[in-house]
Amino acid sequence: MHKLKIGLTYDLRSEYLKLGYSLEETAEFDKESTIEGIEQAINKAGYETERIGNVFNLIAELQNGKKWDLVFNIAEGLFGDGRESLVPALLDNYKIPYVFSGPVTLGISLNKAFAKQIIRDRGVNTPPFHVVSRIEDLKDVHLEYPLFAKPISEGTGKGIDASSNIKNAEELKQVCNHLLSKFNQAVLVEEFLPGREFTVGVLGSGKEAFVPGAMEIVARQKGEHIYSYDTKENYEELVDYIKVDGELLEECKRIALSAWQALNCLDGGRVDVRMDRYGKLSFIEVNPLAGLNPISSDLPILCRLNNFSYQEIIEEILKSAIKRHFGS
Repeated sequence: MHKLKIGLTYDLRSEYLKLGYSLEETAEFDKESTIEGIEQAINKAGYETERIGNVFNLIAELQNGKKWDLVFNIAEGLFGDGRESLVPALLDNYKIPYVFSGPVTLGISLNKAFAKQIIRDRGVNTPPFHVVSRIEDLKDVHLEYPLFAKPISEGTGKGIDASSNIKNAEELKQVCNHLLSKFNQAVLVEEFLPGREFTVGVLGSGKEAFVPGAMEIVARQKGEHIYSYDTKENYEELVDYIKVDGELLEECKRIALSAWQALNCLDGGRVDVRMDRYGKLSFIEVNPLAGLNPISSDLPILCRLNNFSYQEIIEEILKSAIKRHFGS
């Protein structure tokens, strides 16, 4: 095979901040250091790279007849519940191979309720939940308090803070009112998981997917730990990340790989799990477009704790995608 030319699609946070978007609105977008890290690792693996940028740049390039052998896509998109699906759907239409999951998987995974329904059907433990699309839906919520509420299609802890842990019906109404109006999307309400929290790395696709490691997220301050947007932005001061070993790691692997395969996730990402009130591990959500900042993103951090380098992450992702598309 000739030396592959790999295009990079991404949303650069600084570009959107210049356009007037807020820090929270752009929380899922990437720093320049992330793009540099990915590009350097791909080059070190022996491939050429070309920066494409966001979906608007991609559309312009495609209309001009531009092609790449493979696209390394980490573009999150900006609007709608199909925002993560837009780049892979466009690439499918132009028959251009790409890294990471396809549009259907990304759309389902972004909607936490859709993902949980599929995971639950696979027999994976996940807390009982209800979707609140309008405030009148609260009358149909028959769950056991305490509850937890978050926007149905956001990532990076957006819309999550101490008030997300709900003790009674009045609090539930207040939080749902706030989230419905602020994020203009449905709210996922589920029974609160009070136990230890973990995030699990997954690399590869299908039956060849494997877990390079997992880490526990431990709050430095005592009390209920909520892994919020603020916590993720200030993780060095607020949390410790602890390597997971032994039987606990095996259980994390089992849940993560079951979820990964059930949702047809590809090449690399993360699965978040937490212990329920009975001490049983429970699926929270899957991130098939996990952050890839070499220093501060969860997947590289947990891999580092398990002696798995950033270069190895990128090479495993590429190996999986190249095998899928080119058969070698």
